[in-house]
Order: sequence, then C-alpha cells, then structure tokens
Amino acid sequence: MRKIGFPLGMVALIALDQWVKAWTVARLALNEQRTFIPKLLNLYYLRNYGAAYSILQNQQWFFTVVTLVVMSVAIWYFIKHIKGSLWLLSSLSLVIAGGIGNFIDRLRLGYVVDMFHLDFIDFPVFNVADMCLTVGVAILFIYMMKEEKNGSKS
Repeated sequence: MRKIGFPLGMVALIALDQWVKAWTVARLALNEQRTFIPKLLNLYYLRNYGAAYSILQNQQWFFTVVTLVVMSVAIWYFIKHIKGSLWLLSSLSLVIAGGIGNFIDRLRLGYVVDMFHLDFIDFPVFNVADMCLTVGVAILFIYMMKEEKNGSKS
C-alpha cells in the first residue's frame, strides 16, 4: 500500500498545486490582490523569479541544480525507507511534492506562481508547493530530533 498510496498522494498534491496556480493566473491580473479571508488571507498573484523574500532573483540555473540534487536524494531516501516510519515517509512525500510543484513552474514558465498572502504578519507570498515543503521539512526535523533523542538510526 505504501508503494502506491504515498506516490498517489504526491501526485495529488502536485496536481492541486498546479491547479491552484492555473486558477490564480486565469482569474487574477499580475500583482492583483483580493481578499480571501478578511484580516487573515489574501489572494495575491505574483511571479517569483527567486526564492522566499525574492532572494536570489533570476538564478534559475542555481534552483535547477539544487532542486535536482535535493529531489534525487529525497526520492532515493524515500525508496530506501519505504517500509520505515510513516512520519518519515509523509515528510519526504511533502518535500518531494512541493519541490516538484515549484520545479514544474520554473521549467515551464521561468518563475514560480505565488498567490497566498497573510494579512496579519510580514511573510512572503507563497503557494501550495511552498506549504508542502514547509510542513514536510518541519515534520522531518521533528522526526529527526525524536530519532536522535531515542538514539535510533534510520
């Protein structure tokens, strides 16, 4: 089940990310902002040619190399540990889905489509893939800290 369920979950998250991006591009003008949840979340169509907070603008070659390396390692580790912890597999699935979601944009468009803007905090505009990456890395970090504390190795 793991060999089917997790990859299907990754494909579903990538599809959701790409659908939300296509919806945003079709319904909002570039740099247009619309209230989604008042005082909480706005939809704000941006093209990000860099990373978070627009660092490393127009360094697509760098992002391509980093993404290929990180995705290769994550996929290899996922396959190697397919019978391991569900927390590890979940975190790697989120990282892989998020990385591939943004990589598709970079290859296809030369930038990443971002659309979610938090009203209550100064935070970069982000997308579904970014959420997958952030949650996946957080779960992976917690998992690694737990494993370190328990003294076990994966």
